[in-house]
Amino acid sequence: REDAVGVGREVLAHPAFTSCFANELRTRELRVPITTDAALFAEVRDVGRTLLALHTYSRWPAEPHKGRSPALEEPGAARCTRAVPPNEDAYPDVFSHDAATRTLHVGDGQFAPVPAAVYEFEVSGLKVVQSWLRYRMKGGAGRQSSPLNDIRAKHWPAAFTRELLELTWVLEGTLRLYPRQAQLLERVVAGPCLPAPAIAPVDPAMRRPPPHRDNSQGLL
Repeated sequence: REDAVGVGREVLAHPAFTSCFANELRTRELRVPITTDAALFAEVRDVGRTLLALHTYSRWPAEPHKGRSPALEEPGAARCTRAVPPNEDAYPDVFSHDAATRTLHVGDGQFAPVPAAVYEFEVSGLKVVQSWLRYRMKGGAGRQSSPLNDIRAKHWPAAFTRELLELTWVLEGTLRLYPRQAQLLERVVAGPCLPAPAIAPVDPAMRRPPPHRDNSQGLL
């Protein structure tokens, strides 16, 4: 199962896949080419595992006991070049990006180098860095569903700076893998692939949701 997840992540999670299968994706049915070349399969799996470690901020599935993702233990290029002031009246209410200088401005703070590709990185139309920042601006973002939405930080904590840097590092690592992913996909498609009928059908029992468990212990 871990190998399958890693392979799926490597094959699907990059622009070369959507470019290669643009016509097929019009049906919104994902078709994952699976190589029958064992050595190539292992290469694809390993890149997929690296992506999973990046995107889950962990070392899963290898060496989970060691904790954080390699991308966070070996930081990317971005740094906080001017701290966001910690006082309440300077809490950021706007952010912007200068593509020419590769500088991300967060209120009076600055982060660099942040390439445009990192700032504009998106998943299904959601621009990751920009969405993260919007929810942490002074005015907040999203729907106001309850008074709890008004409970917000009064000043920019150091934890926000660290989290923002870690997010840019994860995206840097993701973008670095794109050329490798594209090259592996090209090799997979050009070589022998596993035909769909060769894959055993999924047991209906595996499609059922897990049983509900009452963990309230009578508290509510």
